[in-house]
Amino acid sequence: MIEIHELHKYYGDRRAIGPVTARIEKGEIVGLLGLNGAGKTTTLRVLACDLLPTSGTVRVDGVDVVEQPEKVKQRIGYLPDVPPLYGEMRVREYLAFAGKLRGMSRADIDRRIAEVAELTETGGVLDDLIASLSHGYRQRVGIAQAILHRPALVVLDEPISGLDPVQIVEMRDLVRSLGGEHTVVVSSHILSEISETCDRILVIRDGQIVASGTEAELSERLLSGMRVDVSLRLGDLERAGIEAVLGGVDGVQEVEEIDPLEPGKGVVSYSVQASKDVRDALCRALVQADVGILQLARSKHELESVFLQLSAPVEGLKRAKRKRRRRVPKPEPAPAQVEEQP
Repeated sequence: MIEIHELHKYYGDRRAIGPVTARIEKGEIVGLLGLNGAGKTTTLRVLACDLLPTSGTVRVDGVDVVEQPEKVKQRIGYLPDVPPLYGEMRVREYLAFAGKLRGMSRADIDRRIAEVAELTETGGVLDDLIASLSHGYRQRVGIAQAILHRPALVVLDEPISGLDPVQIVEMRDLVRSLGGEHTVVVSSHILSEISETCDRILVIRDGQIVASGTEAELSERLLSGMRVDVSLRLGDLERAGIEAVLGGVDGVQEVEEIDPLEPGKGVVSYSVQASKDVRDALCRALVQADVGILQLARSKHELESVFLQLSAPVEGLKRAKRKRRRRVPKPEPAPAQVEEQP
């Protein structure tokens, strides 16, 4: 669907991005993840034919963005970080205007406005002035104009920027619903949103793609396995005993006590680093030891740890270490008992 090879973009003598090489398959939802200033917006603007590359090639459906930019634009729907809206227009009027710019017929425009209004849940504001809409609805109208002409590729630059928690959840569902029919590239610096919305992650740093894969693949590759967060209730077995149980599971490399993940008397939490998926084995060991399990799940900080290593390894690792209270060493095997000879 999208083929990027040795892409560079310079502003004068300053390199904004490059070299960037990547491939995105049809129907994928791919997240471009990076710190502010890493080159996300420049990359998306080149994909959307809003900027021409300095060198390298970008092809969408086999069409080169330099040789045939107008043909590529017909295949792309683009929502920049600031939606291109006209506050004095009503939503329906604005969408019709966007359809005309793309050469759509009046009948197709009317049909598609109804369809995208249902998809983006903007049907109730079609006759409202855009200037009167909340920020969340403006983002939805921006996506509606981006998909109005049924583009093969949808490019979204920070679509959840400025949204409240409820709107973020709604926007996440909306972006996920675009996958399959559309290939979607979405940028963000918010780790949880990229993780929960996208099929695959491209991590960009200093204008270069430094890693690509799913969250699980990146975690396994860079964290040497899996990190599991466990919350338990202290009972007859105290901390030392619990730590021995956790550390004794095959595949566990390190056990660290962390701040409790939930309130409550006698609640303790641990971060367990393992060379493989040990969640089922941890559960069995804890149940056999009669330890109360409150929660046990893959760590929510895995992607954060990966991102810190990729984007700012030195400072990132320092911050990650400061979150831990103390490290619990893996228990050493008990020495063999030697019987005394009579």
